[in-house]
Amino acid sequence: MRKLYPGFKIIVLTAFICVLNKNCFGQNYGLGFSSHEVFQDKRTSLDLCTDKSICLNGNFDLSFDLSFLPYRATYFGYIVRIIDDNDRNFDLIYSAEDSKNHFNVIAGDKLTNIKFDIPLNKLFSQWNKLNILFDVEKDQLVFSDGQNTFVEKGLHLKKNGCYHIFFGTNNYKQFETTDIPPIKLRNISISQNKVLKYSWPLNEGMGTVVHEVIAQQNGSITNPLWISAMHHNWQKTKDITVQGVASTAFDRKNEILYLVGKDSVYSYSVNNSAMTSSPNVIKPNLNQGNQSVYNPYDNSLYNFFPDQKTVARYSFENKSWDKKFTPNVVTGFWHANKMISGMDTSLYLFGGYGQLQYKNTIQQYTFKTQKWQQVKYKGDFFMPRYLSALGASASGDTVYVIGGYGNSSGLQILNPKNIYSMMRFTVKNRTFKKLFDLKVNNEDFAFASSLIINDKEKAYYGLVFPQNKYNSSLQLIKGSLNDPSYKILTSAIPYSFNDIHSFADLYYCPASNKFVVVTLLRLENDETKVNIYTLLGPPVDIAENLSLAKNDKFWYFIISMILVLAAGGFIYYKRYKTKNANAPYAKFLEKPLPVLPSGDVVQPQPSYITESVTSLSDVQNYESDIPLKNAILLFGDLQVFDADGADITKHFTPLIKELFLLILLYSIKRGRGLSSEKLNEILWFDKSAKSARNNRSVNIAKLKSLLDKMQDCHLSKDTGYWKIDVDYDKIYVDYYNYLNIVKDKKKLDEQKIKSLFEITRRGNFLSNNDYEWLDTFKAEISNEVIDTFLHYAQSSQPYNAEFLIEIANFIFYFDPVNEESMILKCNALSTLGKHSLAKNTFECFVKEYKIIYDEDFKRDFHDILAQH
Repeated sequence: MRKLYPGFKIIVLTAFICVLNKNCFGQNYGLGFSSHEVFQDKRTSLDLCTDKSICLNGNFDLSFDLSFLPYRATYFGYIVRIIDDNDRNFDLIYSAEDSKNHFNVIAGDKLTNIKFDIPLNKLFSQWNKLNILFDVEKDQLVFSDGQNTFVEKGLHLKKNGCYHIFFGTNNYKQFETTDIPPIKLRNISISQNKVLKYSWPLNEGMGTVVHEVIAQQNGSITNPLWISAMHHNWQKTKDITVQGVASTAFDRKNEILYLVGKDSVYSYSVNNSAMTSSPNVIKPNLNQGNQSVYNPYDNSLYNFFPDQKTVARYSFENKSWDKKFTPNVVTGFWHANKMISGMDTSLYLFGGYGQLQYKNTIQQYTFKTQKWQQVKYKGDFFMPRYLSALGASASGDTVYVIGGYGNSSGLQILNPKNIYSMMRFTVKNRTFKKLFDLKVNNEDFAFASSLIINDKEKAYYGLVFPQNKYNSSLQLIKGSLNDPSYKILTSAIPYSFNDIHSFADLYYCPASNKFVVVTLLRLENDETKVNIYTLLGPPVDIAENLSLAKNDKFWYFIISMILVLAAGGFIYYKRYKTKNANAPYAKFLEKPLPVLPSGDVVQPQPSYITESVTSLSDVQNYESDIPLKNAILLFGDLQVFDADGADITKHFTPLIKELFLLILLYSIKRGRGLSSEKLNEILWFDKSAKSARNNRSVNIAKLKSLLDKMQDCHLSKDTGYWKIDVDYDKIYVDYYNYLNIVKDKKKLDEQKIKSLFEITRRGNFLSNNDYEWLDTFKAEISNEVIDTFLHYAQSSQPYNAEFLIEIANFIFYFDPVNEESMILKCNALSTLGKHSLAKNTFECFVKEYKIIYDEDFKRDFHDILAQH
């Protein structure tokens, strides 16, 4: 017996595991319906019969999973309307006003005897399987809710009929309605004579098409609320500007977010997105760096300022604070982490920053005695820091502190850095224990103020962001309390980070299962801009969640069979096809994907770029002459190698990287670099002249230190402009070499084109860097590369078809629907006698053109070849 290939074993094993284990597929999918909480034209409609009605013969049943969206004001309306070709309707409606049976089935204009209820706790907390059977043989309608069965007879049902089926609102003839309850649906299916005929999993994460997976009877939807997107995409629910230096607090039990402003206290209900305000009768004189906290043990809102050892309590009845702070004082504990311990109901503050120092102190405020004290702790070293995150266990005895920015000495001038340690602090014995360090591979990041601790899963949720840029973004991560592993979840939240003038926090609502993020940005006019975002839990990676409906065992079987057949095809190919030494593709298909200097693999291109490559020319096989010592590579990902060949790119913080690229590109392209004023305008536009000057000086010094690791590359200002001077004979810069190739198209030869291949094969120019000022460079380079390749292709002699195919492929890297490149490739393939590959290239191009431009390509294949 022949030995199975490892790939085949994995495929078959995965297939059968997925059949047996439903968890192979996403759980958080389905469709939510906007209801009475929005205007009529914003409510959700699902039409299963967009193109044509559904015709059925004999008995058939419609089934679906139903749940309700919580915390809505009105629960009334049509869940589903089934309308036959005689304009007779069958409706399932819900009315919260009924005292007993909230669900009713209507036939025509009459209520049937099918009336039932589903307990509210089940409606809101789980999926409920509902089934409507049209038993035409017995002339009865049979309804099942999974627990009970209800029957209505004598409805004169048709044995053969066509139907329109709507969920939610619809505008079909006289059956138009906008009354719908706030529901969630998934796994809609229709069976005819007990055989599954149609299935709509509703597992999409975006778009207005609902895909039917058996007969391609796709439906359409307006105003969708995709469940998977609700678990992935943050929704901005409120933005407001408040007076003074605002702070926030959260009442977890009642799910209320408090905003404490100079003149008012704002209350935001997460459940209904409603915000109210109460003017302060007695204003507390909020200072810069004040913080607020909600104490669940006495149900009170507090504002505190540790520098004055003062805590003010807010009276919801009198709308006033019981204390005032001494005004115009700036805190020395910016971004200190806070928590109220369940062990002793005291307030604890960890770390913070102020007066050019990072802190590692722990301060305790006891509400009963109204006294402050500094906590003496023991155990592992707690590094001075700010911009860290803190979360406590349910008991309140165990505290976790992760991340931050600081250093061992606490002095800002002594090389501060990002901290990635996870520390555990036990309130009872006041001991720190270092658990692990996160392994951060890419950009440095800091944390928003709070962690959400999941004791059951031994996991945490936190918000991270790159602190070295103003136009930053927050992203939710989930990590383990036992090891350094973590992963990024959900979409990003825009975050304007201006150091001590900004603040972000994360809260969790256990009742509604929502995450809440609030961001604050203090403005120069003594106002604070507040943004509030919410996300339905549990958070998911939408790419992992878009899958087939988990209850459809039929499709598990189909998928498994497809995988097995694919594996069989793979074995057939390996056994027979690769043995044919004369097969034109054998060498190409067995060759591994090329690896870039960065270690990244060249990504597959659109099919019409790769499918028609029949041989590997010298361009593909010759070795790269790009050095990995004293080199600056700008095409693809930025990489900088020092004199010893060490990759020092990771030492460039986001701000230093942008500063470096800005000066380098203007030095190479313009020849003179940039003025200090221009640097301030681009990088520190939001800061005062003095602050911008200080920031520029600090970061210029850091950049000089990094460039010192490279020989013959220096930062100077000899001409009055900041410039990076490079000895290009000793340091390789791909952008400089690129400019030398494209500057004179009349002197192009095959060797220069091969050199351009080697430069551009790493990818698009600075592909992973998005700066507004960089867009002009990127567009110019992309156009220039294409023009250079085309100019050489159109003027080269003698005619080398295989080399021209390679040129066309490289053009496609920059413009996948470049018409001239497609014409070039088709004609080159035709010249080589590979007419079917030329036709395939053309047809794939036409498809891609349609996808991108949403219009048909105007020319045919013969017209393309006629140009040759």
